[in-house]
Parts: sequence; C-alpha cells; structure tokens
Amino acid sequence: MKIGDTAPDFDAETTEGRIRFHDWIGNCWAILFSHPKDFTPVCTTELGYMAKIKPEFERRNVKIMGLSVDSTGDHKGWAKDIEETQGHAPNYPIVGDADFKIAKLYGMLPADVEGDPKNRTPADNATVRNVYVVGPDKKIKLILVYPMTTGRNFDEVLRVIDSLQLTAKHQVATPVNWKPGDDVIIAGSVSDEDAKKRYPQGWKAPKPYLRIVPQPQ
Repeated sequence: MKIGDTAPDFDAETTEGRIRFHDWIGNCWAILFSHPKDFTPVCTTELGYMAKIKPEFERRNVKIMGLSVDSTGDHKGWAKDIEETQGHAPNYPIVGDADFKIAKLYGMLPADVEGDPKNRTPADNATVRNVYVVGPDKKIKLILVYPMTTGRNFDEVLRVIDSLQLTAKHQVATPVNWKPGDDVIIAGSVSDEDAKKRYPQGWKAPKPYLRIVPQPQ
C-alpha cells in the first residue's frame, strides 16, 4: 500500500453492524487504525483515547473505524475493559477480522496466514499496527506503522489531517512542525506569476523555491 493508492474496499462485520467500507466513508474523510489482538495493553489506551477525542475528528468531517484480529464478540467484551480503565468506551465501529481477510488485503499480514486467531499471540500479528487516513476520494493520504510497544500519537494524526485538508483546498504545503495558524509554503507547482495573483501582498522568500505566506483562511 502506498500513499495515493485507492484504499481497498471491503465488506465486514463490525461492532455497529455490517458495513461496506467505501459506502461507510461516503463524502467524509476516514481513519482506519488496526490492532494485533483484543485485550492488549497499549491498544486499550489507544482505543479509549480515540473515543475521547472523537468530537475533534467529527469537527473535521472525519469518521473513525478500528480493526482488530479477533471477533466482534471479543471486541464488545474488550470495550467494557476500555471504558473501565480509560474512562471512554469505543464510540465508533470496530471491525472483526477473525479470518484475517482485511489485514491481508491491506498487506499487514502475509497472504498465507490462516487458522483460529485465538491460537495466535499478539506478537504473531505484530504488523497489524497501522493507521490509514483516507480521503473522500477513497485515496490513501497517510500511512503510519507503529511497533506494539509504542502507543500511537493521535494528536499528531489530527495535525496531519489539518494539513491534508488545508493543502487539498489551497495550493500550499506545510513546513516542519506546522500547526494550524502558522505560516505555510506556496506549492512548487504554483508559478511566481500565479502566486502574485493569489498573494498580491507578496511573500517571504529566503530562497526562490521557499516562498512563505500566512496560512490561507
């Protein structure tokens, strides 16, 4: 899977019923984040935090979907632990991937994996620790891959979505450590002539290829 690829569509059972992924996304943005197994410690904290900040994603027109290599029945039992320990139960669908179908479709597990997921340890599924951001066009905009021992930074995912949505609307790029409201860079695809029409007030250019302007509103 690469940035720019169409996110593979799938039909799956989730904790909120059966869904068709592309239909579920609709005209929104989406996050699909995967887990190697239910009742694992780091993932417990991640699922709870995502539930807590779900309103921030909704404000950006982003839907959230989790996935774990276990059944939806196990997911529902895990949700009770997540609420008890994190203060927030998952309030978004979690895909049951007990047949490894989606993990293999997205290249997170080898195609020859089979058998009962309960006979597999989290380490067996260690590569199922990805975050995909998918745009309304169903294209993959971001892929993050984490080890099992490192919790994911979903505040960073929010920051990236802010950048993705800004740069999709305006022909700009965001510099290192950019945060909403900071200056941005005029995209290299925009000529100086066109840039003058867009930014009649001009821009700062420490180098000809580095044209800095305030963030467009």
